Amino acid sequence: MSKELIKKASKRFETIIKEQLQRVEEMKKPVSMPDYATLSPIIIGICWGDGIGEIISKHAQKVLEYVLKDEAAKGKITFKDIKGLTIENRAKHKKAIPDDVLTEIKSCHVILKGPTTTPQAGDKWPNIESANVAMRRYLDLFANVRPVRIPHKGINWCFFRENTEGAYVLGSKGFDVSDDLSIDFKVITEQGAERIIRMAFEYAKKNNIDKVTVVTKSNVVKTTDGRFSRVAFRIAKEYPGIKLDEWYIDIMTAKLIDPARRKDFKVMVLPNLYGDILTDEAAQMQGGVGTAGSANIGQKWSMFEAIHGSAPRMVKEGRAKYADPCSMIRASAMLLRHIGFNKKAQKIEMALDVCGQFEKKMAITGRDTGVTGEEYTAYLLSWVDNPGLKARWEQGIKAASGA
Repeated sequence: MSKELIKKASKRFETIIKEQLQRVEEMKKPVSMPDYATLSPIIIGICWGDGIGEIISKHAQKVLEYVLKDEAAKGKITFKDIKGLTIENRAKHKKAIPDDVLTEIKSCHVILKGPTTTPQAGDKWPNIESANVAMRRYLDLFANVRPVRIPHKGINWCFFRENTEGAYVLGSKGFDVSDDLSIDFKVITEQGAERIIRMAFEYAKKNNIDKVTVVTKSNVVKTTDGRFSRVAFRIAKEYPGIKLDEWYIDIMTAKLIDPARRKDFKVMVLPNLYGDILTDEAAQMQGGVGTAGSANIGQKWSMFEAIHGSAPRMVKEGRAKYADPCSMIRASAMLLRHIGFNKKAQKIEMALDVCGQFEKKMAITGRDTGVTGEEYTAYLLSWVDNPGLKARWEQGIKAASGA
């Protein structure tokens, strides 16, 4: 055993521990969340991303601009295009988010972000960190909120995925100790676990939901997942009207698709990696990852995005214009709710249900067998301000449920 290898690895581990202890101290500092009702204008940044990201982001931007046209005309809303998150620009600067782009992002109150390409081993790009992971860290977007609704199956889930810890936050900090040994790291802090778990309980309380489910693997990953579990049960004591149960991630992936069990789940709170896995499974049940949006909430900034990637293969094969924009449009509805435009968000959400689950007059297939994203967006917008939207939505729910 080489003492030099151990010494070198220990030094790198020491650096990681120091960084994380400093992060803990930052989380202890009080920060108040913005009051959007008092902001004028609210600056909405549109980060187009790359791959299909640029295309579907523009479709979502069109929807936002349509429903907020009166507010924009009065100067209450401002849109800001941010173009520097392409993989080419990030590779050029050898940074997950170039400095000038990060400055632009921080000048906004909320961000709608398109998918971005993350380099992987064997491709042509430098080994830079995921732009998503970096943005969540730089803006301290600790809560990844992903709702999944399948009305006719009685499914109305909301996932609270911790965003700044777990296995992902140190994903680029792992290293090869030797030619035979590679090590990665996972981190859970008391403060990080508490703020995401408390947000899940507050959501349940606000929406009169009587149960929260914490998902871990604390029976095996006893230290980090064990802490997440202990914090959940500690916080649960502050919410006597809400029951807390715990499921392990492996069996949870099975129970989520179990018709006899899945209706029992309502609000779920999870560490980072498990949240990523489970919400993709849930999105597939809703109609595919192309249908699901997500919110990344921090104490100062918030970012809204699709849950899928940039699909470079679609671009390479010339199919980008057929990419499904619904994930980004759903994310834009979440953005609207976050800044206080609940009725406008509800119209978009109902239109998504009518077009995608009930009417189905246009199909997005990702190929020329279906319509383009532009055509589907126009179809959706034809329903957003349709006086019969609510009635058609209610009719669809009733028919699909067999009532």
